[in-house]
Amino acid sequence: MNKRFFTLLSLLFVVLFATAQKNEVEQMLKKIKTVSSYEKIEKADTTRQYYLMKITQLLDPNNPAAGTFEQRVMLGHRGYDRPVVVVTEGYGGDYAFKNPKYMEELTKIMDANMLFVEYRYFSGSMPEPCNWEYLTVANSMVDYHNIITSFKPYYNKKWASTGISKGGSTSIFLRAYYPEDLDVSVPYVGPLSCAVEDGRHESFLEQVSTKANRDAIRAYQTEMFERKERMMPLFDAYCLEKELIFRVPTSTIYDLLVLEYQFSMWQWGTPVSTIPALDSEDKVLFDYFIKMCGPDYFAAENKIESFFVQAVKDFGYYGYNIEPFHKYVNAEEVEGYLKRVLLTEEFADVKFDDSNYRFVTDYYTENDPKAIMIYGEVDPWTASGVTWLRDRNKENIKIFIQPGGSHTARILNMPEKMRDEILEQLNEWMQYK
Repeated sequence: MNKRFFTLLSLLFVVLFATAQKNEVEQMLKKIKTVSSYEKIEKADTTRQYYLMKITQLLDPNNPAAGTFEQRVMLGHRGYDRPVVVVTEGYGGDYAFKNPKYMEELTKIMDANMLFVEYRYFSGSMPEPCNWEYLTVANSMVDYHNIITSFKPYYNKKWASTGISKGGSTSIFLRAYYPEDLDVSVPYVGPLSCAVEDGRHESFLEQVSTKANRDAIRAYQTEMFERKERMMPLFDAYCLEKELIFRVPTSTIYDLLVLEYQFSMWQWGTPVSTIPALDSEDKVLFDYFIKMCGPDYFAAENKIESFFVQAVKDFGYYGYNIEPFHKYVNAEEVEGYLKRVLLTEEFADVKFDDSNYRFVTDYYTENDPKAIMIYGEVDPWTASGVTWLRDRNKENIKIFIQPGGSHTARILNMPEKMRDEILEQLNEWMQYK
């Protein structure tokens, strides 16, 4: 009887504690003026209280008359006595909001609170109506700054930011724009591009890995160009079946995909052993080609149109080295492909603004914030990363390049010695143990 009583009492205590914690978090959310709405969401992780919020942000921080938009943010509340990780997502956040098992690496490592911020102009954070004028790096930095300053009065432990790819870039940028907002930055595989077609990726790909691996990839590309006439019926049929519409002829799309194949292989660290024998039947080579480089990437209706808009405005992107394939490829069809293929004519005359590149470069040249920056050795995005900081005698900026690593380089898949060094440094700075 006594045992049953104490069991029931313990369960009651757990329920009351969880309810009290929930009420406490919701009272906080009600006090934050920029939180226009929130809803509790369930996750597999039961150690945190999760809320999906909408934050009211100015479209143009310098001109309130331009109006506002609602930005989606997910809070994973672990406790006011724990550090906070701001996930600077560079795209839409549905994969994190809707996946009950989502858990960001740094949050897990530090057993921290999490603020996952969806980037403006993506998914549920798209302004209505959509005016692309306000989609800039500088404006997006104000978004993150506003969110951090809104929550900082309630969470007084250490704050870190982290993000992957464009989110990694966003984390790098945020530290430069608002250095006092954060104690530590941990961006993964984030580029800092200087132009629409940056120019550094092409030379990187000519030196990456081993000559044998590079030659294997180029041989496959050459074979696909040699067989183009035979492949085009298969390619056209596939695009028709998938109801893909392009702004340029499918022949040009095919060429672009063969060029893209090299970048994709190295970005994801795909072993060259996966390449079919070059004397395989057309269908074998074609099926592999489609698996590696889906033509929907260049379709007129693209799920990440917002990214391409920002790429031509102030974020930047990459180009292709067509010299090895000059006998197959028309340079005029490839150069400037981002505007012609992936965007409407509205952006034809947009000039790239490199002020963000210069501002961020200057900041990291002149300053030494606490930061752990992770890249992959064979990832082409490393070419436009900030690995040059290794040669600047920085005490606090730590650059880690995963040997043989790709765009999937993370703390926990680093070689043991590197991983331990990162975790030790993180704990020293963030004091989470």
